[in-house]
Amino acid sequence: MRKILLLVVLFPSVLFSQKLDHTASYRDIPSERYFRFNYDNDYFDATDRNYTQGYSFELVLPVLEKNPINRLLIAPKENSKRYGVAVEHIGYTPHYYERPEIQDGDRPFAAAIMLKSFVITTNSSKKSRLSSSLSLGLIGPGAFGKEMQVGIHKATGNDIPLGWKHQIKNDVVVNYNVHYEKQVLRYENIWSVQADASANLGTLFTNASIGVNSSFGILNQPFSANTERKFKLYAYIHPAVSVIGYDATLQGGVLNKESPYIIDSSAVERLTAQFNYGLVLQTRTLYFEYARSLITREFETGTPAGWGGIKIGFTF
Repeated sequence: MRKILLLVVLFPSVLFSQKLDHTASYRDIPSERYFRFNYDNDYFDATDRNYTQGYSFELVLPVLEKNPINRLLIAPKENSKRYGVAVEHIGYTPHYYERPEIQDGDRPFAAAIMLKSFVITTNSSKKSRLSSSLSLGLIGPGAFGKEMQVGIHKATGNDIPLGWKHQIKNDVVVNYNVHYEKQVLRYENIWSVQADASANLGTLFTNASIGVNSSFGILNQPFSANTERKFKLYAYIHPAVSVIGYDATLQGGVLNKESPYIIDSSAVERLTAQFNYGLVLQTRTLYFEYARSLITREFETGTPAGWGGIKIGFTF
C-alpha cells in the first residue's frame, strides 16, 4: 500500500480512463487460466472520430509467473496473484477522416501497438486489489493503424480514410501502470461499491485518476480467494476523474519530434472526466460483456467523445 501512495504522490500528473482496461474488479474472471478478447469501437456511439477503435488479446496462465518482466511489477507477498500478458492496439482519428489535408484544431491520426505484461493481486482480508503492468511497443505507422482502418472501411463500404499520411510518427512506447481498488460497501451478492485510484507513467500516457465503481445484480466476488465459477449477471457504473500529464496520441512521441501535426501542450485539457457503464454475463466457463464509455473533451478545440465495446472470454 505504501508503494501505491508513493506513486500517487510522486506522479500527480500521471489515466485510469484507459481505453482498454481489463483489471477493474467488475471485469474479474475467477480463474488462473483464461483468455479474453476485448474490442472497442466508436461505431457503438454512432460516431467515427477521436478514439475510433481498439482491441486486445488477453491471456492469464500460472506459467506466466516466470515472465522476467514480472520482477518490475508490484506483487505483495501476502496477496494471491494472477499473471498474464496482452497484445493491445488502439487507433485515433479526427472527425473528417476522409479528407486528405491536415485538420487544424482537431486531433491527429494516431495508432499504437503494445505487448503488456501484468499481474493482478488480491488481498481477501482487506477486500482490495492491486494490479500493475508494463507495456512495451510502438506508436506511429509501424502500428499499422492506417492499414487496419482502411481495410475495415473498404470491407464495410464506408468512406476511405485519407489523412493517415499525417499521423503521429514512429516512436517507442514504454508505459507503467498501477491500479488500486478497495471495496467499501457490499450488500449480500446483489450490490457493491468500490473506490479506485490509478497512475500511468510513460511515453504514451502519463496521468493519474480516482474513481468509484458500483455493481448490482447477481454479483461476482473479485475480492475473495474463492474461485467459484457460477452464473452471474450484473450491471456496473464507473465514473472517474483524471489529471493528464502527457498524451502522445495528441502531442506526438517523446523522442521523435518529426510528426507533421500535433496538439500543442498548452491546448491539452489537464482534467478530464469519464463515465463507464456496462452489462456482464458470466457462466462457469464463459464471460460476455457489453460496455459503453463517455469522456469529456481532451483538448481545447475537441469535443466530448464516446465509444462502446464487447468482451468475450473463456476459462480452461
